[in-house]
Amino acid sequence: MSNTLEGRIAVVTAAGQGIGRASALAFAKAGATVWATDINEETLASLSGEAAIHTARLDVTDKDAVSAFFAATGRVDILFNCAGVVHGGTVLDVTEKDLNFAFDLNVRAMIHTIQAALPGMLEHNDGAIINMSSVASSVKGVPNRCAYSLTKAAVIGLTKSVAADYVTRGIRCNAICPGTVESPSLEGRMRAQGNYEEARAAFIARQPMGRLGTAEEIADLAVHLAGATYTTGQAYAIDGGWSI
Repeated sequence: MSNTLEGRIAVVTAAGQGIGRASALAFAKAGATVWATDINEETLASLSGEAAIHTARLDVTDKDAVSAFFAATGRVDILFNCAGVVHGGTVLDVTEKDLNFAFDLNVRAMIHTIQAALPGMLEHNDGAIINMSSVASSVKGVPNRCAYSLTKAAVIGLTKSVAADYVTRGIRCNAICPGTVESPSLEGRMRAQGNYEEARAAFIARQPMGRLGTAEEIADLAVHLAGATYTTGQAYAIDGGWSI
């Protein structure tokens, strides 16, 4: 994997922890210069000493801030839209507030970053856009994930739309659809359920492989897609067999 992205410039959102952090490190290891962004400056600080990684605070729900960031950054060859939020509950549980935030962070924020990065990619007739979706989307129905699943399904639709519109212009746009992955976000959700061990066992049981995925495994797929020049419009499930 080393140096497959030599000379490329990558932007990763939600890079302060979890999959975003692992992906920023993996992109840098593969030779890219990386802009690691996050709204949480404290978690982002852990990357500040890494070679080939620049850090910047960015609220991807703020369209003006996104536009300003990409205008200042200049050329971007790889965009990994990793920021997202998970809401629990059925369609009868979801509140207007949660629904709005899910769309703002899981969908509209990706539109903002793509709108900001894509014109520069088109100037060079080359670019890779990777969007974080989920198996809990149009791939698979998952109980108590209404707002999350419908917004992650929208991410797949967005991915295919961008891929279809710009396939002749050197732009590749793909989505990653993880199953259950070890992350600070998942840890928080498991602890919030009251019985941590029971919740963890239930999450593990969903994957036929009998374990949770790792952030590094998702990052490896992100690096592959960043360099895959004959792949576009695809939704890649990486879920330990959950969607079989």
